[in-house]
Amino acid sequence: MNELFVLSLAMVLTFVFRWAFRTLPRENWQIIAAMPRDKLGTGEWRGENLTYYGFFTAGAYLFAVATVFILLGAISVSATAIFIIVVILLGFCIPCSSLIARLVEKKKHTFSVGGASFAGILLTPWIAMIADAVMIRWTGMRIPAMPVLAAISVGYCFGEGLGRLACISFGCCYGKPLKDCPERVRRMFEKRHFVFYGKTKKIAYAHSLDGEKIFPVQAITIVLYSISGLLGVYLFLLGYYRSAYILTLAVTQLWRFFSEFLRADYRGESNISAYQKMSALAVVYAICMLFILPGALPQQTDVLRGLGYLWNPAMILLLQGLWAAIFLHTGRSRVTGACMSFHVIRERM
Repeated sequence: MNELFVLSLAMVLTFVFRWAFRTLPRENWQIIAAMPRDKLGTGEWRGENLTYYGFFTAGAYLFAVATVFILLGAISVSATAIFIIVVILLGFCIPCSSLIARLVEKKKHTFSVGGASFAGILLTPWIAMIADAVMIRWTGMRIPAMPVLAAISVGYCFGEGLGRLACISFGCCYGKPLKDCPERVRRMFEKRHFVFYGKTKKIAYAHSLDGEKIFPVQAITIVLYSISGLLGVYLFLLGYYRSAYILTLAVTQLWRFFSEFLRADYRGESNISAYQKMSALAVVYAICMLFILPGALPQQTDVLRGLGYLWNPAMILLLQGLWAAIFLHTGRSRVTGACMSFHVIRERM
């Protein structure tokens, strides 16, 4: 059953990625809808855009949280305990996605997955240990910290990978022009590059690189993180919690450090950006946590029991609410606008 679950997940992700890499760089996959806000003197309306960036970001959060519930549910951790841990963690990480971006990039209207993930990496071990201590005192039951840490790390790996679909649709976090890459890289990606279209995509208004062949750094990130996430799921279900934790965290943070050298968007004035420094620190921090946190013996897993956690009205409403909240937080565009007019089609009256 473990192998079947991982294989099924891999097949679904492969289908989604094949579609996304062909489709999302197009111009019509940036804005989902525009809502009229203020009426102008000309009779037109100023609108607020809702973006696919928010749609895919919300989907990534939902997938990550669902993964955590499935994995911890598979080893019989209480759904209530998982819910409390997830809510506390997201309560810190979501505001940090914009707060750290403001501090690092000096921009008010932007988000940073790197900032949110760094905050989560620092906080998760302590949240897990506190939750374990509280549950022992209140209920006499334990929440083993290392499996919790491993499950959250695997969920984060999937979440950040899938979140790059949002970057493709918005045209941000983009790679260098293929023509500026070494010859070997140009040959390797001659038929596997991105070409972004649309003047409202970030790659267009920030660097005027729309219409050019671009190194597909977002696609590589998605594939690499998803493979790591699948391996992490399998290791977790086999009881190798430490391996699942360090694999997923090391891959995500080391690739984040390396991949920024392949990107063309602005990451600061220095050669090593603040986000790269955070990634390097996160790997060292994770290794230290392996020595601080107590180990956990492999537990009998039942992935169907974990999936059953999701088939619950309260859980369905929770995930829907989470998706809607993240979408409204990240999907209301602050850097694009709309101007619209409405009229009656008199031939149909």
